Amino acid sequence: MNNEPIWVTGPSRSGKTTYLSNWFRTWSETSDRHDDPLPAPGILVLAAIGDNRLELSDRLAAATQGKSPFTATTPLGFFQDEVMLFYPLLVQELNLRAQFPLRLAPENEQELATRLWQPAIDRAIADNASISEARLVRRLLDLMQLAALAGTPLDDLPTILTQGLGAHEELPLAPSTIGELLHQWQAWCLDRGLLTYGILTTLYWRHLLPHPVYRQQLAQRYRVLLADDVDEYPAIARSVFEVLLDHGAEAVFTYNSNGAVRLGLGADPTYFAGLSERCRIQSLTARLPCLANELQDAIVPLVLDPLFFSSLPDSIQAIQTTSRAQLLRRTADLIIQGVHTQQVQPRDIAVIAPGMDPIARYSLREILTKHKIPVESLNDQHAVTSSPIIRALLTLLTLVYPGLGRLVDRDAVAEMLVVLSQQREGQTGSDSTSTPRSAIDPVRAGLLADHCFVPHADRPRLLPATTFSRWDRLGYQATTAYQTIVEWIEVQQTQLEQRLIPSPIVLLDRAIQGFLLGGSALPYDQLSALRQLIEAAQHYWEVSRRLRQHDRAEPPAAMTVSRFIQLLRSGTVTSNPFPVRPIGPASNAVTLANVFQYRASHRAHRWQFWMDAGSTRWLSGVDALFGAPLFLQNWSGRPWTAADTLRSNESRLQRILLDLLARTEERVYLCHSDLATSGQEQTGVLLSLVNAAVPLQG
Repeated sequence: MNNEPIWVTGPSRSGKTTYLSNWFRTWSETSDRHDDPLPAPGILVLAAIGDNRLELSDRLAAATQGKSPFTATTPLGFFQDEVMLFYPLLVQELNLRAQFPLRLAPENEQELATRLWQPAIDRAIADNASISEARLVRRLLDLMQLAALAGTPLDDLPTILTQGLGAHEELPLAPSTIGELLHQWQAWCLDRGLLTYGILTTLYWRHLLPHPVYRQQLAQRYRVLLADDVDEYPAIARSVFEVLLDHGAEAVFTYNSNGAVRLGLGADPTYFAGLSERCRIQSLTARLPCLANELQDAIVPLVLDPLFFSSLPDSIQAIQTTSRAQLLRRTADLIIQGVHTQQVQPRDIAVIAPGMDPIARYSLREILTKHKIPVESLNDQHAVTSSPIIRALLTLLTLVYPGLGRLVDRDAVAEMLVVLSQQREGQTGSDSTSTPRSAIDPVRAGLLADHCFVPHADRPRLLPATTFSRWDRLGYQATTAYQTIVEWIEVQQTQLEQRLIPSPIVLLDRAIQGFLLGGSALPYDQLSALRQLIEAAQHYWEVSRRLRQHDRAEPPAAMTVSRFIQLLRSGTVTSNPFPVRPIGPASNAVTLANVFQYRASHRAHRWQFWMDAGSTRWLSGVDALFGAPLFLQNWSGRPWTAADTLRSNESRLQRILLDLLARTEERVYLCHSDLATSGQEQTGVLLSLVNAAVPLQG
């Protein structure tokens, strides 16, 4: 086969990934490796995000019937794996402490950076109270990651911020101070072997990729490169690809000019497009039946040009109501009608909004599921503490470990009693569909919390049920269940004093085994939250152990537990309460998603409902990190102005419209309410579409 790299370009759903898959099948069939004494050449497959990686891996494995093994990852996953694999080389090159690196989860990164920068952050907030501590810390860490993904040295960051932002009120720190804080954070982490995405990405592009030994190893390991959707990749990924191409690797890249979903999150599609100059261009125009074929030349001018007028065909219809509550009901009724009259299957319907808020998700889910229509919320992540089971386990920690009394109250204790006494009727531990039932109902739990819970800053306690003068009213079942919980807590306290509980993770596991049957009978959403809790706890104490080893100081266990509980209650640790790939009847479900989630998932549907069509968020919705335009390779170096923001937003809206139209096959419903949830009139940029569309009758 010709070793010239191939650049496959085309709009959404034009067959770019299919071309890549077919190329790989042909390569697998024609590549004569049977008589080659050397190992088969390594194949590197890249996708923009994890979910897309799974689907691409399945397609490539099916195309070759599994005969050509490959390494599939994402750009960030690749940087992380390479840094971990070649960390000894970095230790030698940078004179680092010889220890196994430990990656920090974002929630740990936020907490530790806040503690390290506390004096500077306090001064900044005292001078400018318009930004919270958490947002300011997150913004600084995001700037570090954007710089890393763009291949920008931290030393250049103050100059970039000065040129691009000047004295920006949303960043109440001097650019020089920001540079100092980020240098301090990077040095602090590297000294302890802690890696964030920003730090490991910096290590990769600045120290590992230029190293001649690593370059030689990289070229020997990968002789074939398949990169899908490179319009979503950070700038430094192009440097990796050029190293492989310079060493003769065969490559196929796919690029969508209407994609760039992750522009603003580190992707640099314009810079990446320059890689096409080294490739043979394969332009694809034919695409599956979609509304973009007939409407792409009319939709964008109708939205962005106030002097342009055009009528829209029947495939674009408008649903208009006065209030948003009416709009949600009308939208759900139309979906129900379409499904029940067999015009469309639930799997062929998507409800898309610039911001799919909890009210819309809950309302649509409740209405549709009552009519036996399944609903799938894309990436509907919830804080783990939104689950009563998680809150109950955290309350349990406050009752076992001393010094945590200020983190527990009467209501939390009552909820814990209900949850931990929950059983399933007729269950011995295997039937996950049985009806949940609590031995202690909410009323009895409230009575027990009122009369038997003793608040105390150091040692809150649960007294025996007989402390309640009318304990006979509790009933045998509730009294027995309560006494079991009390005795369990007392046993754990005794073992804690005897140092028989090495960490709270052991205590959480005991509680899960003892009160929740090991999680075997829990529904998926609760099991997901439970799994995320344990993973977060394991990571938190692993990091804590590393810090104790380095700093030679061991904070009281209660302090670490207290910080962990407060971290979870802040909502920074989330879980997805639904499977990534639903199976069975749940796979035939209506999709709920915001615009970013929908476009990133690369899905397509026969019917799309564009919710809140009058919202200003279609144009100005925030799906980019603060300061992101300053780290694009084509940034002019001039201050970023309101006019630049408007041009960027209009370009983004154009991509959104063309991409969504390419992902709908038959019909778009523009769902507009005169008033938003806040009661304000909606005057967004898509109103011209609503006015030009055919009003839905009935």
